[in-house]
Amino acid sequence: MFLLMGTGSLFADTPAAGTPAADTGSEWLGVGYYVLLFLLVCVIVAVIGKILKIYELTLKMQGKKGINWNNFIGYICLVFLVAGLYGAYWSFTVQGQQILPEPASSHGVLIDQMFWTTTAITTFVFIITQILLFGFLFKYRGSEKRKAYYYPHNNTIEKIWTIVPAIVLTVLVVFGFFLWRQITNTTEVKGDINIDVTAHQFAWELRYPGADGRLGTTDYQTYYTQSNNLAVSSKDKNSYDDLRADTLVLPVGKSIRLNIHAQDVIHSVFMPHFRLQMNAVPGLPTFFKFTPTITTADMRNRLDDPSFNYLLYCNKICGGGHYNMQKVVMVVTPAEYRVWLSHQKPYVNDLIKKEWKLADAGNKAGAAENKIALNN
Repeated sequence: MFLLMGTGSLFADTPAAGTPAADTGSEWLGVGYYVLLFLLVCVIVAVIGKILKIYELTLKMQGKKGINWNNFIGYICLVFLVAGLYGAYWSFTVQGQQILPEPASSHGVLIDQMFWTTTAITTFVFIITQILLFGFLFKYRGSEKRKAYYYPHNNTIEKIWTIVPAIVLTVLVVFGFFLWRQITNTTEVKGDINIDVTAHQFAWELRYPGADGRLGTTDYQTYYTQSNNLAVSSKDKNSYDDLRADTLVLPVGKSIRLNIHAQDVIHSVFMPHFRLQMNAVPGLPTFFKFTPTITTADMRNRLDDPSFNYLLYCNKICGGGHYNMQKVVMVVTPAEYRVWLSHQKPYVNDLIKKEWKLADAGNKAGAAENKIALNN
Protein backbone atom coordinates (compact mmCIF):
# COMPACT_ATOMS: atom_id res chain seq x y z
CA MET A 1 0.00 0.00 0.00
CA PHE A 2 2.88 2.37 0.76
CA LEU A 3 4.39 1.76 -2.69
CA LEU A 4 1.04 2.24 -4.42
CA MET A 5 -0.14 5.33 -2.57
CA GLY A 6 3.25 6.94 -2.05
CA THR A 7 3.90 9.78 0.31
CA GLY A 8 4.08 12.55 -2.24
CA SER A 9 7.69 11.90 -3.14
CA LEU A 10 6.91 8.75 -5.09
CA PHE A 11 4.30 10.07 -7.48
CA ALA A 12 4.48 13.86 -7.13
CA ASP A 13 7.32 16.20 -8.03
CA THR A 14 9.21 17.60 -5.09
CA PRO A 15 9.18 21.41 -5.23
CA ALA A 16 12.53 23.10 -5.49
CA ALA A 17 13.89 25.05 -2.57
CA GLY A 18 12.32 28.46 -2.20
CA THR A 19 9.26 27.61 -4.30
CA PRO A 20 5.76 27.35 -2.84
CA ALA A 21 4.52 23.88 -2.07
CA ALA A 22 2.22 22.33 -4.64
CA ASP A 23 -1.37 21.39 -3.90
CA THR A 24 -1.15 18.24 -1.79
CA GLY A 25 -4.35 16.98 -3.37
CA SER A 26 -2.43 16.22 -6.53
CA GLU A 27 -0.44 13.60 -4.60
CA TRP A 28 -3.50 11.36 -4.73
CA LEU A 29 -3.47 11.36 -8.54
CA GLY A 30 -0.79 8.69 -8.60
CA VAL A 31 -0.81 5.06 -9.67
CA GLY A 32 -2.21 3.94 -6.33
CA TYR A 33 -5.25 6.20 -6.67
CA TYR A 34 -6.29 4.62 -9.95
CA VAL A 35 -5.55 1.10 -8.76
CA LEU A 36 -7.76 1.61 -5.71
CA LEU A 37 -10.44 3.25 -7.87
CA PHE A 38 -10.43 0.21 -10.16
CA LEU A 39 -10.69 -2.15 -7.18
CA LEU A 40 -13.55 -0.07 -5.76
CA VAL A 41 -15.46 -0.33 -9.04
CA CYS A 42 -14.90 -4.11 -9.04
CA VAL A 43 -16.26 -4.36 -5.48
CA ILE A 44 -19.31 -2.24 -6.38
CA VAL A 45 -20.06 -4.42 -9.41
CA ALA A 46 -19.69 -7.57 -7.29
CA VAL A 47 -22.02 -6.18 -4.60
CA ILE A 48 -24.65 -5.23 -7.19
CA GLY A 49 -24.40 -8.74 -8.66
CA LYS A 50 -24.94 -10.30 -5.23
CA ILE A 51 -27.92 -8.03 -4.56
CA LEU A 52 -29.52 -9.03 -7.87
CA LYS A 53 -28.87 -12.69 -7.12
CA ILE A 54 -30.55 -12.37 -3.72
CA TYR A 55 -33.46 -10.53 -5.33
CA GLU A 56 -33.86 -13.31 -7.90
CA LEU A 57 -33.85 -16.01 -5.19
CA THR A 58 -36.47 -14.02 -3.26
CA LEU A 59 -38.73 -13.92 -6.32
CA LYS A 60 -38.39 -17.66 -6.84
CA MET A 61 -39.21 -18.34 -3.16
CA GLN A 62 -42.42 -16.33 -3.70
CA GLY A 63 -43.30 -18.48 -6.71
CA LYS A 64 -42.60 -15.71 -9.19
CA LYS A 65 -40.36 -15.74 -12.21
CA GLY A 66 -36.77 -14.76 -11.66
CA ILE A 67 -34.89 -12.01 -13.45
CA ASN A 68 -34.84 -12.33 -17.22
CA TRP A 69 -31.09 -12.16 -17.61
CA ASN A 70 -31.27 -12.20 -21.40
CA ASN A 71 -33.32 -8.99 -21.37
CA PHE A 72 -31.08 -7.53 -18.68
CA ILE A 73 -27.92 -8.16 -20.69
CA GLY A 74 -29.65 -6.94 -23.87
CA TYR A 75 -30.47 -3.58 -22.31
CA ILE A 76 -26.97 -3.39 -20.86
CA CYS A 77 -25.71 -3.69 -24.45
CA LEU A 78 -27.83 -0.67 -25.42
CA VAL A 79 -26.38 1.26 -22.49
CA PHE A 80 -22.88 0.35 -23.64
CA LEU A 81 -23.73 1.45 -27.19
CA VAL A 82 -25.03 4.86 -26.09
CA ALA A 83 -22.19 5.37 -23.58
CA GLY A 84 -19.58 4.30 -26.13
CA LEU A 85 -20.89 6.59 -28.86
CA TYR A 86 -21.05 9.47 -26.40
CA GLY A 87 -17.48 8.64 -25.32
CA ALA A 88 -16.36 8.82 -28.96
CA TYR A 89 -18.19 12.15 -29.36
CA TRP A 90 -16.57 13.46 -26.17
CA SER A 91 -13.16 12.34 -27.40
CA PHE A 92 -13.61 14.26 -30.65
CA THR A 93 -14.91 17.43 -28.99
CA VAL A 94 -12.64 17.57 -25.91
CA GLN A 95 -9.48 15.72 -26.93
CA GLY A 96 -9.86 17.10 -30.46
CA GLN A 97 -9.15 20.55 -29.08
CA GLN A 98 -5.56 19.40 -28.52
CA ILE A 99 -4.91 18.79 -32.20
CA LEU A 100 -2.12 20.72 -33.84
CA PRO A 101 -2.96 23.98 -35.63
CA GLU A 102 -2.78 24.27 -39.40
CA PRO A 103 0.40 22.85 -40.95
CA ALA A 104 3.30 25.28 -41.32
CA SER A 105 4.89 23.55 -44.34
CA SER A 106 3.80 22.96 -47.91
CA HIS A 107 3.82 19.16 -47.63
CA GLY A 108 2.02 19.36 -44.28
CA VAL A 109 -1.20 20.28 -46.10
CA LEU A 110 -1.03 16.97 -48.00
CA ILE A 111 -0.27 15.04 -44.81
CA ASP A 112 -3.31 16.55 -43.10
CA GLN A 113 -5.55 15.78 -46.06
CA MET A 114 -4.50 12.13 -45.89
CA PHE A 115 -4.96 12.11 -42.11
CA TRP A 116 -8.49 13.52 -42.22
CA THR A 117 -9.50 11.20 -45.07
CA THR A 118 -8.37 8.19 -43.04
CA THR A 119 -10.04 9.54 -39.91
CA ALA A 120 -13.37 10.10 -41.70
CA ILE A 121 -13.41 6.59 -43.18
CA THR A 122 -12.44 4.83 -39.95
CA THR A 123 -14.91 6.89 -37.91
CA PHE A 124 -17.75 6.01 -40.28
CA VAL A 125 -16.84 2.31 -40.12
CA PHE A 126 -16.50 2.48 -36.32
CA ILE A 127 -19.98 3.99 -35.84
CA ILE A 128 -21.69 1.56 -38.24
CA THR A 129 -20.00 -1.56 -36.82
CA GLN A 130 -20.69 -0.60 -33.19
CA ILE A 131 -24.37 0.08 -33.91
CA LEU A 132 -24.65 -3.26 -35.72
CA LEU A 133 -22.72 -5.12 -32.99
CA PHE A 134 -24.71 -3.93 -29.97
CA GLY A 135 -27.96 -3.59 -31.94
CA PHE A 136 -27.85 -7.23 -33.03
CA LEU A 137 -26.95 -8.31 -29.48
CA PHE A 138 -30.09 -6.57 -28.24
CA LYS A 139 -32.44 -7.60 -31.05
CA TYR A 140 -31.43 -11.25 -31.08
CA ARG A 141 -31.07 -11.77 -27.34
CA GLY A 142 -32.16 -15.12 -25.96
CA SER A 143 -35.91 -15.68 -25.76
CA GLU A 144 -38.20 -18.61 -24.97
CA LYS A 145 -40.52 -17.48 -27.78
CA ARG A 146 -38.09 -18.27 -30.57
CA LYS A 147 -35.40 -20.79 -31.35
CA ALA A 148 -31.93 -19.80 -32.48
CA TYR A 149 -31.20 -20.60 -36.11
CA TYR A 150 -27.95 -22.46 -36.80
CA TYR A 151 -26.15 -20.39 -39.45
CA PRO A 152 -22.49 -21.45 -39.54
CA HIS A 153 -21.36 -20.21 -42.93
CA ASN A 154 -22.16 -17.75 -45.73
CA ASN A 155 -19.70 -17.25 -48.57
CA THR A 156 -21.34 -14.05 -49.81
CA ILE A 157 -21.11 -12.30 -46.45
CA GLU A 158 -17.51 -13.42 -45.98
CA LYS A 159 -16.58 -12.14 -49.43
CA ILE A 160 -18.18 -8.77 -48.71
CA TRP A 161 -16.51 -8.20 -45.35
CA THR A 162 -13.16 -9.37 -46.74
CA ILE A 163 -13.11 -7.65 -50.15
CA VAL A 164 -14.58 -4.26 -49.16
CA PRO A 165 -12.13 -3.54 -46.30
CA ALA A 166 -9.29 -4.86 -48.46
CA ILE A 167 -10.18 -2.40 -51.25
CA VAL A 168 -10.49 0.56 -48.83
CA LEU A 169 -7.22 -0.25 -47.07
CA THR A 170 -5.45 -0.78 -50.40
CA VAL A 171 -6.60 2.62 -51.65
CA LEU A 172 -5.42 4.31 -48.43
CA VAL A 173 -2.06 2.52 -48.51
CA VAL A 174 -1.48 3.32 -52.19
CA PHE A 175 -2.35 6.99 -51.76
CA GLY A 176 -0.17 7.13 -48.65
CA PHE A 177 2.70 5.48 -50.51
CA PHE A 178 2.62 7.93 -53.40
CA LEU A 179 2.22 10.87 -51.02
CA TRP A 180 5.27 9.76 -49.02
CA ARG A 181 7.25 9.30 -52.23
CA GLN A 182 6.24 12.77 -53.34
CA ILE A 183 7.50 14.20 -50.05
CA THR A 184 10.75 12.23 -49.76
CA ASN A 185 11.74 11.61 -53.38
CA THR A 186 13.80 14.78 -53.59
CA THR A 187 17.39 15.56 -54.46
CA GLU A 188 19.75 18.35 -53.60
CA VAL A 189 19.23 21.16 -56.07
CA LYS A 190 20.64 24.64 -56.41
CA GLY A 191 18.79 26.97 -54.09
CA ASP A 192 18.29 24.50 -51.25
CA ILE A 193 19.42 25.79 -47.86
CA ASN A 194 21.46 22.93 -46.40
CA ILE A 195 21.54 22.73 -42.60
CA ASP A 196 23.31 20.02 -40.64
CA VAL A 197 21.32 18.78 -37.63
CA THR A 198 23.41 16.47 -35.43
CA ALA A 199 21.97 14.62 -32.44
CA HIS A 200 23.75 13.37 -29.35
CA GLN A 201 22.72 12.69 -25.79
CA PHE A 202 20.99 15.03 -25.07
CA ALA A 203 21.19 17.99 -27.45
CA TRP A 204 21.02 19.11 -31.05
CA GLU A 205 23.97 20.71 -32.85
CA LEU A 206 23.29 23.03 -35.80
CA ARG A 207 25.66 23.97 -38.62
CA TYR A 208 24.84 26.40 -41.43
CA PRO A 209 26.77 26.99 -44.68
CA GLY A 210 28.61 30.26 -45.07
CA ALA A 211 28.80 32.60 -48.05
CA ASP A 212 29.61 29.75 -50.46
CA GLY A 213 26.29 28.06 -49.61
CA ARG A 214 27.96 24.67 -49.11
CA LEU A 215 28.71 22.73 -45.95
CA GLY A 216 32.13 21.24 -45.34
CA THR A 217 32.54 17.49 -44.99
CA THR A 218 33.18 15.69 -41.70
CA ASP A 219 35.68 13.04 -40.60
CA TYR A 220 35.06 11.67 -37.12
CA GLN A 221 38.04 9.33 -37.12
CA THR A 222 40.50 12.17 -37.67
CA TYR A 223 39.05 15.48 -36.53
CA TYR A 224 36.65 14.84 -33.66
CA THR A 225 37.55 16.81 -30.52
CA GLN A 226 35.64 18.50 -27.75
CA SER A 227 35.89 21.82 -29.59
CA ASN A 228 35.26 20.33 -33.02
CA ASN A 229 32.46 18.06 -31.84
CA LEU A 230 31.00 17.85 -35.35
CA ALA A 231 34.36 16.63 -36.71
CA VAL A 232 34.44 19.17 -39.54
CA SER A 233 37.32 18.36 -41.87
CA SER A 234 40.16 20.77 -42.70
CA LYS A 235 40.58 19.13 -46.11
CA ASP A 236 37.36 20.65 -47.44
CA LYS A 237 37.65 24.35 -48.27
CA ASN A 238 33.89 24.70 -47.79
CA SER A 239 34.39 24.11 -44.06
CA TYR A 240 36.14 27.39 -43.38
CA ASP A 241 33.08 29.62 -43.58
CA ASP A 242 30.54 27.29 -41.95
CA LEU A 243 28.48 28.80 -39.14
CA ARG A 244 27.41 27.47 -35.74
CA ALA A 245 23.91 28.32 -34.47
CA ASP A 246 21.95 27.83 -31.24
CA THR A 247 18.50 28.31 -32.82
CA LEU A 248 17.16 26.66 -35.94
CA VAL A 249 16.19 29.72 -38.00
CA LEU A 250 14.45 29.15 -41.34
CA PRO A 251 13.37 31.58 -44.06
CA VAL A 252 9.72 31.26 -45.01
CA GLY A 253 8.98 30.04 -48.53
CA LYS A 254 12.49 28.63 -49.10
CA SER A 255 13.39 24.99 -49.68
CA ILE A 256 15.14 23.64 -46.58
CA ARG A 257 17.21 20.46 -46.55
CA LEU A 258 18.00 19.11 -43.08
CA ASN A 259 21.02 16.79 -43.19
CA ILE A 260 20.43 14.58 -40.16
CA HIS A 261 23.19 12.81 -38.20
CA ALA A 262 23.54 11.00 -34.85
CA GLN A 263 26.71 10.53 -32.84
CA ASP A 264 25.72 7.88 -30.29
CA VAL A 265 22.28 6.24 -30.29
CA ILE A 266 19.18 6.52 -32.48
CA HIS A 267 17.39 9.84 -32.18
CA SER A 268 14.58 11.32 -34.26
CA VAL A 269 14.06 14.80 -35.68
CA PHE A 270 10.44 15.66 -34.86
CA MET A 271 8.90 19.02 -35.80
CA PRO A 272 5.13 18.46 -35.42
CA HIS A 273 3.94 21.82 -36.72
CA PHE A 274 5.78 21.12 -39.97
CA ARG A 275 4.49 17.51 -40.05
CA LEU A 276 8.12 16.40 -40.16
CA GLN A 277 9.82 13.39 -38.62
CA MET A 278 12.95 11.54 -39.66
CA ASN A 279 15.19 9.20 -37.69
CA ALA A 280 18.76 10.18 -36.86
CA VAL A 281 20.77 6.96 -37.10
CA PRO A 282 24.46 6.62 -36.12
CA GLY A 283 26.56 5.93 -39.21
CA LEU A 284 23.60 6.36 -41.57
CA PRO A 285 23.00 10.01 -42.56
CA THR A 286 19.42 10.85 -43.51
CA PHE A 287 17.75 14.02 -44.73
CA PHE A 288 14.36 15.69 -45.01
CA LYS A 289 13.36 18.47 -47.37
CA PHE A 290 10.47 20.84 -46.74
CA THR A 291 9.34 24.42 -47.27
CA PRO A 292 8.09 26.48 -44.29
CA THR A 293 4.97 28.47 -45.14
CA ILE A 294 4.04 30.33 -41.92
CA THR A 295 6.43 32.54 -39.98
CA THR A 296 6.62 32.34 -36.21
CA ALA A 297 5.16 35.84 -35.95
CA ASP A 298 2.19 34.90 -38.15
CA MET A 299 1.52 31.73 -36.17
CA ARG A 300 1.62 33.71 -32.91
CA ASN A 301 -1.04 36.03 -34.31
CA ARG A 302 -3.20 33.14 -35.55
CA LEU A 303 -3.00 31.36 -32.20
CA ASP A 304 -3.21 34.62 -30.22
CA ASP A 305 -0.19 33.38 -28.24
CA PRO A 306 2.75 35.82 -28.16
CA SER A 307 4.97 33.24 -26.45
CA PHE A 308 4.48 30.52 -29.09
CA ASN A 309 7.56 28.95 -30.68
CA TYR A 310 8.02 26.09 -33.09
CA LEU A 311 10.14 23.35 -31.51
CA LEU A 312 12.44 20.59 -32.69
CA TYR A 313 12.01 17.50 -30.48
CA CYS A 314 13.65 14.11 -30.25
CA ASN A 315 10.97 11.47 -30.85
CA LYS A 316 13.01 8.42 -29.89
CA ILE A 317 13.55 7.52 -26.24
CA CYS A 318 17.32 7.96 -26.19
CA GLY A 319 18.12 8.02 -22.47
CA GLY A 320 17.49 9.83 -19.22
CA GLY A 321 17.59 13.32 -20.72
CA HIS A 322 15.34 12.52 -23.68
CA TYR A 323 12.42 14.54 -22.30
CA ASN A 324 14.41 17.79 -22.47
CA MET A 325 16.08 17.28 -25.85
CA GLN A 326 14.59 20.11 -27.88
CA LYS A 327 15.59 23.17 -29.87
CA VAL A 328 13.69 26.37 -30.65
CA VAL A 329 12.76 26.80 -34.34
CA MET A 330 12.14 30.29 -35.73
CA VAL A 331 10.59 30.88 -39.15
CA VAL A 332 11.30 34.41 -40.37
CA THR A 333 11.15 36.43 -43.57
CA PRO A 334 14.05 36.04 -46.05
CA ALA A 335 15.29 39.54 -45.14
CA GLU A 336 15.26 38.72 -41.41
CA TYR A 337 17.03 35.44 -42.16
CA ARG A 338 19.86 37.20 -43.99
CA VAL A 339 20.31 39.64 -41.11
CA TRP A 340 20.31 36.81 -38.57
CA LEU A 341 22.79 34.76 -40.63
CA SER A 342 25.20 37.71 -40.80
CA HIS A 343 25.40 37.74 -36.98
CA GLN A 344 26.24 34.05 -36.52
CA LYS A 345 29.71 33.04 -35.39
CA PRO A 346 31.98 30.95 -37.65
CA TYR A 347 32.19 27.30 -36.71
CA VAL A 348 35.96 27.23 -37.29
CA ASN A 349 37.77 29.26 -34.63
CA ASP A 350 41.45 29.56 -33.69
CA LEU A 351 41.31 26.56 -31.35
CA ILE A 352 39.85 24.31 -34.05
CA LYS A 353 42.50 25.50 -36.51
CA LYS A 354 45.23 24.49 -34.03
CA GLU A 355 43.61 21.10 -33.55
CA TRP A 356 43.42 20.72 -37.32
CA LYS A 357 47.17 21.30 -37.60
CA LEU A 358 47.88 18.71 -34.91
CA ALA A 359 45.56 16.19 -36.54
CA ASP A 360 47.03 16.77 -40.01
CA ALA A 361 50.57 16.50 -38.61
CA GLY A 362 49.63 13.24 -36.90
CA ASN A 363 48.20 11.94 -40.16
CA LYS A 364 51.40 12.78 -42.03
CA ALA A 365 53.55 11.12 -39.36
CA GLY A 366 51.32 8.04 -39.40
CA ALA A 367 51.46 7.87 -43.19
CA ALA A 368 55.30 8.11 -43.11
CA GLU A 369 55.51 5.31 -40.53
CA ASN A 370 53.22 3.14 -42.65
CA LYS A 371 55.36 3.80 -45.73
CA ILE A 372 58.55 2.82 -43.85
CA ALA A 373 56.85 -0.32 -42.54
CA LEU A 374 55.72 -1.28 -46.02
CA ASN A 375 59.22 -0.73 -47.43
CA ASN A 376 60.73 -2.89 -44.70
